[in-house]
Parts: sequence; C-alpha cells; structure tokens
Amino acid sequence: MNAKIFAPDAVRTLPEFEHDALRIAQALGERGVGLGDRVMLKAGNSPAWVATLLGLMHLGASIVLVDQQEHAEPTRQIILRTGAKLVLRDEDAPLDSNQESVHLYELLVSAAGRQVADERLTVEAWNELPDGLIMWTSGSTGTPKGVVKSGRKFLKNLERNAAQVGHREDDVLLPLLPFAHQYGLSMVLIAWLKRCSLVIAPYRRLDRALTMAQESGVTVIDAAPSSYRSMLNLAARKPSLRPGLDRARMFCVGAAPLDDPLVDQYRAEFGRPLLDSYGSTELGNIAFATTDNPVACGQAMDGIRIRVVDDSGREVPAGEHGELEVDTPDALEGYLAEDGTLEPAPRGWQRTGDLGRLDAHGNLFVLGRKYAVHRMGYTLYPELTERGLAAKGCSVRIVALPDERRGSQLVFFVEDDQSRDETYWRERLSGLLASYEHPDRVVVLDQFPLNRNGKPDKRRLEQLAQDRGRTR
Repeated sequence: MNAKIFAPDAVRTLPEFEHDALRIAQALGERGVGLGDRVMLKAGNSPAWVATLLGLMHLGASIVLVDQQEHAEPTRQIILRTGAKLVLRDEDAPLDSNQESVHLYELLVSAAGRQVADERLTVEAWNELPDGLIMWTSGSTGTPKGVVKSGRKFLKNLERNAAQVGHREDDVLLPLLPFAHQYGLSMVLIAWLKRCSLVIAPYRRLDRALTMAQESGVTVIDAAPSSYRSMLNLAARKPSLRPGLDRARMFCVGAAPLDDPLVDQYRAEFGRPLLDSYGSTELGNIAFATTDNPVACGQAMDGIRIRVVDDSGREVPAGEHGELEVDTPDALEGYLAEDGTLEPAPRGWQRTGDLGRLDAHGNLFVLGRKYAVHRMGYTLYPELTERGLAAKGCSVRIVALPDERRGSQLVFFVEDDQSRDETYWRERLSGLLASYEHPDRVVVLDQFPLNRNGKPDKRRLEQLAQDRGRTR
C-alpha cells in the first residue's frame, strides 16, 4: 500500500511528501540552518508544519516546538532562552512585533520546484542530538518548563508505542490533537515511522474532521476525551457523519482522564471501546490499552517499568493506590536552564506526581494528580473524588480554596448540557459523598473550559471559583 498524506485541500503520497520536506530542508539550509542549530516552529497543524518538521530533522536541527496559541511575551522569552537561530511561524501565531520570523508559506514558495541532491530523508544526525526536541509542559499545574529530549530516544519511544498498540502499514491515522505537543507529535511521527497514511484534519472542527475520516478511510483515531464526547454528539445529530467513526478499528485516547460512562457509550454505539493511555512530556509514552487488552490504561510498554509507592516511598501491593513512579530509557535528557543550557534529569525511577494503582496483571489505573486537600481534619484527593463521581455519571471538577475555619472550601464545577440547576446537583452530589466531602458551592457549566491539549483548564476554573466567591 502506498501511504498518503491527506489534507483538506490536497493528497500527496508519502514519498512525494518526503520530497517536499527535502526541498524545505534545502531552503532552510540556504538560510543558514545547520546541524545543532535551534529553530523554533510555532504554527498550527498543517501539511506545511509536518513537512517543515521533517525537513528540520533531516538537517539535524534542534527543534523548539511552541504551541501556535502561546502568547507573544512567553514566546519572546522562549526565543531568548533557547537562543533560537530562526523562528518559523504561520499567520495565526502571536509574536512580538519586533521579532523577525519566516512564514511557512514563504518557506514553501522558496522550496517549490527545487531539484534536490539528497535521495532520501534521513534523521541520523538528528538522532544524535541530546536536544533534538525542546518541548514545553502545559503549565496546568505550574509554570511551563522546557523539556529537552533526545531525537533517538523520542523515536525509540514511538517504536515501542506502535508495537504495543499495533499500528500497521495499511492504517490511516487521524490525530485530532495539536501537533506541537507530545501526543499529537507522537502520532505524526508514528505515521512516518510505520509508513502508514496520515490525515491532517482541522481538529477544532470535528464535523469537517469526521467528513475527512470517511473520505480517507480512517482506521485509527487519536483524541482527547472531550473530542470523543463531542464526536458522539455530532454523530447523533448528523447521522451522515457517523461513517467516519463506524469504519475505525481503534479509538485511542490520551491527554486527559477518561470517564467510564464515555467508554461504555462508545462500546454500546460502535461495538468498540475507547483505548486509554498514559504518558507525559517528560517521560514520553508509557502505557496503552489495546484491542487485546482494553483495560484502563493497559500495561507498560516493553522496556518500561511502573510501580506504585506510598508516602514513604515503599512499593505497595497490586490493587492499592499510591503515587506512580516510572523507570524508562526514553525519559527526557533534562530541563532547559535560564541560560539555555541543559540541566540533566536524574535517571532510574522517576516520580510522576500522579496517583494510581496496578491490578494483578499489571494494568495501570490512573486516578489523578497527587494533590491533597486538608479539610475538617480529613485529607482529601480532589481528583480521586472526581473519578469516583464520574463512575456514577457525574462529570465534576473540584477547586479547593483556602478557608480559615474548615481548612479548604470546595467549589464543585459540574458539566451538564441539560443545565439542571445548582440545587439539583447539590442534592445529588451530597447523596454520593461523605459529609466532609460535600461541596461548599456548586457551579453548573454547559462545558468545562479546555486548555490547548483538550484537558479541562484547571487554571481557568480556579479563576472562576475565585471570581464567583468575590461576587457572592
């Protein structure tokens, strides 16, 4: 099968697309980009983004990936911190007005029609770079960090990923994710490594994405839970979009916690479960559920170990929850220091800050962040409470605010497309929780605000909780 790259306005075979990337590499070389130079790529998902990424890998450049929506001032700080030699962007990427940059369209025009000497796309030089990739954590639980990753380790991690999940040459992959982040980038490069087809669809316009899925014969979809929820609703309202989901053999999920009711809905509607996963920007992809083992986040990939420890660091038996620790050869090289140099990361077992448990078969159940709240003499973990409520059909996010008398005030945000009032939800939630877990306030939303990765935006919810508290 000849793999293809599907875009809204064009279809190219993979060899044709790679030739485009070689032309771009030549154009970048004429702009002075060479081995080890740091180049920022700040643009939205597009064929030009993917071709430029491959062109930079071919040159052996250190690629600084920045989300297209990142504000101008943080972007300026990243440019200074990384010492980026060149900034590549599209028209929707905010930049300081004084910042020199090259538009991807300008790069494409310069590359068009070139005769290139290189016969094939190679990444050997890029593999040797300790800083082949510099990515940024989402900052949902603190200040974003520059995560420095080896090119070789990153691709090796994707080989483990593809082997466990079972990607094939005849697959057509549809990642409904931002390519500048770990999950989306993984799927783009898995398509290239496995020589299978890739659909570059507008992931914020799921109606168009499902139309492309049908027309291109998509077999594997990767998306955040919020996107799967929206796609289910779209297919119900517009049956003409349903074939884009019907034909997929795998529905893969990541980037945010997955609720059991959504898994059950997909199994009921399409006869296939949502296959959950676990990973991070720092440690790479860690564990995956598969069609043969569709349990929670599945098992750790070959060569990677997971354990669960208590507060004193002792490993706990199967079935007990605690903090997840991971030992992976694919971990980050380190974090980017203020002066742009590498601060090496420790090796061996790495703390994740996540709560979870392993069953007797080594399947991973992720329960949320290890974020404790002290209230009325009890220690609570809000994300554990959220997971428990999700299993009972309540989609909730909890924000804890300081309270001198109780220790913490709990604000429950409830996602409810039926817009049932606060009284209804307060009574229902109080009936499901112990008295010390009862909400102090309930706020009903049609939909949770989402960050760039498709996760519920905790910072925005915290701001809403504080603002509403001041107006009471």
